[in-house]
Amino acid sequence: MKTSISARNSMLNTLATLADGGYLRIYDGRMPENPEARISRQTLLAELQLSTPAFKVARGAEIQANEISDDLDAKATGKASWYRLTRADGETVLWDGTVGLVGADLNLNSTDIQENAKVSISSLSYTQP
Repeated sequence: MKTSISARNSMLNTLATLADGGYLRIYDGRMPENPEARISRQTLLAELQLSTPAFKVARGAEIQANEISDDLDAKATGKASWYRLTRADGETVLWDGTVGLVGADLNLNSTDIQENAKVSISSLSYTQP
């Protein structure tokens, strides 16, 4: 099955609206098998809030995040390995992704996060294949 770019843009715009005011939470440990899986032993390292609207209008089957608020006081010390993006209620999960230095879904300048440190994300995009 192949989906047109127009259809993918529509899907992404709906997803982007669901993310308005949501949270990007960065964890250590192993990413759960799917976004519906509860977090067990993973530690929340940082939590950043998305803007409203969270993303720009989709173009070319991709959405780009608007400004993401910094976490000025990281929750714990650890090695970031994955993230979870939720709706504004903080409970409804939209998607999970990998965290790394390069080639991950979310690339950070360092995956070593220190408790009470500032954590920033300069850009985030989501592409619908």
